[in-house]
Amino acid sequence: MFFVVSKLFWLLAEPLNLAILLLLLAVVLRLLHRRRAAWTLVAAVAFGLAVAAWTNLGALMLRPLEDRFPPPPAPAAVAGIVVLGGATDGSTSLARGSYQLNDAAERLVEAAVLARRYPEARIVLSGGVGALIGEGEEEDAVTSEHMLTALGVAAERLVIEKKSRNTYENAVLTKALVRPQPGEVWLLVTSAYHMPRSVALFRKAGMDVLAWPVDYRTTGREGLFTPRGGSSRGLANLSTAIHEWIGLLAYRLAGKIDSVFPAPAGS
Repeated sequence: MFFVVSKLFWLLAEPLNLAILLLLLAVVLRLLHRRRAAWTLVAAVAFGLAVAAWTNLGALMLRPLEDRFPPPPAPAAVAGIVVLGGATDGSTSLARGSYQLNDAAERLVEAAVLARRYPEARIVLSGGVGALIGEGEEEDAVTSEHMLTALGVAAERLVIEKKSRNTYENAVLTKALVRPQPGEVWLLVTSAYHMPRSVALFRKAGMDVLAWPVDYRTTGREGLFTPRGGSSRGLANLSTAIHEWIGLLAYRLAGKIDSVFPAPAGS
């Protein structure tokens, strides 16, 4: 139920979708001869889109998420590497018979690098179909498996978890699958902005992980203006940031994590 509610909520709350819905509401208000309310709503939506597209608001909201878990010193030995899904386009991969990546591709690139650095470590690919309607879409972990084996990672090193639909299920199902032992070092590879929520969920599931962030979206030096990447990048950053902050709050309220903004161990 939590999965369905979260997906439906985000369908409505995603900034661009929300802007469209509010504009449709403005049309209804105009038809009801509520001209002042309609134009006020239109102006508010236009202002909000301008701020999102023409400023670094999204990047500034992402920055504390990305900075929360700095890259750690490389450990001497690693038992396993957990790579969270979200780096592939499953439906296109399945349709084209290939492995198609998206803008989180660094998760898999880093997995290949770490596989070479730690040749004894198991590589856990965690991710199923995370959409409400996923018919005809290949599981994220399966597409990732195809790519890593093509890059030379031995298939017997890969542990495939393809049932999870969100980060909560990533943590719970991965812990049950690999059964980590006390004292083992397990790296968690995911996008830097996604790391606070991911670490919190793995901790709650009882699996101690060492955050290994990749896929940074900010430089850490952004001001409010002079956005990088154009208006579409600004909108995308804001959408990602809002999604993560809402996710942290929702998981905390649901009791699935212990802190709304978790920190590295010992800090």
